[in-house]
Amino acid sequence: MAPAPITTASTVDSTVGWKRTVGAYLALTKPRIIELLLVTTVPVMFLAERGVPDLWLIVATLIGGSLSAGAANTFNCVYDRDIDALMDRTRNRPMVTGQISPRAGLVFGGALTVLSTVWFLVFVNIASALLSLTAIALYAVLYTIVLKRRTSQNIVWGGVAGCMPTLIGWSAVTGSVGWPAVILFLVIFFWTPPHYWPLSMAFKDDYTNAHVPMLPVEQGSVVVARQIVAYSWVMVAVSLTLVPVADMGWIYLVAAVASGVVFVGEAHRLLRLAKAGAATSVLKPMRLFHFSITYVTLLFLAVAVDPLVHLSIG
Repeated sequence: MAPAPITTASTVDSTVGWKRTVGAYLALTKPRIIELLLVTTVPVMFLAERGVPDLWLIVATLIGGSLSAGAANTFNCVYDRDIDALMDRTRNRPMVTGQISPRAGLVFGGALTVLSTVWFLVFVNIASALLSLTAIALYAVLYTIVLKRRTSQNIVWGGVAGCMPTLIGWSAVTGSVGWPAVILFLVIFFWTPPHYWPLSMAFKDDYTNAHVPMLPVEQGSVVVARQIVAYSWVMVAVSLTLVPVADMGWIYLVAAVASGVVFVGEAHRLLRLAKAGAATSVLKPMRLFHFSITYVTLLFLAVAVDPLVHLSIG
């Protein structure tokens, strides 16, 4: 019988240390945000194909999109390490705790940028590669460096980076950008403020301590809620324009109307309570934040399913 392998304390420490390092680098990429971005990528590919795209193309696009988003999020963590240290919900990020140095973070972000761009060029197409590179620049430079610390409208224009997966998904299939993709781009554009501002309301003290001029820090809850309502209505209206432009069927229409009604209703609930002077604990802004994720998931699921039903009927 062969002797059991000898496990020493140094071997265990080395394994644990390696796992912690990998976990720290993974945390820099913000996997949860990547998941949400990919939810808006694949359904657009189904719409562009008007059916089921090539499986390898889907996988290649998801890999490239994950690498691209990871690069942008890594650069964000490196640049924002000073304000992340002042906020309760971000003070445990690897760049703040010192698990990863700023230099190592920049190298990692740069490597992901190069890898994602080359990946798209080799396995998808040049249009998707250029859009991916643009998304990284928009998030890492326009939002993180230029807008975030300077204006309360930071998330509005900086959020453009989060809209890019709709264009990337369409271009991966067609090699270009079509009107349906532009409409879905605009849906995410108008969705971003009513998605992010409730989070900012809930963590207002964090942003105040970090001197980040998010809208809820600069304005009262009534003003913020009014803007959330306005963006919500425009978002729903834009989502419905996809019906005639992309010849969508009843599945998408029902999903867009039903989820849109709930979204607008939640936005008006927030405004009504804000006008009544309710405290944050009563406003429960995170309720809208969580539903906003459900809204995007349902809407884009319908974007993917609707063409399949059309295909089966045809």
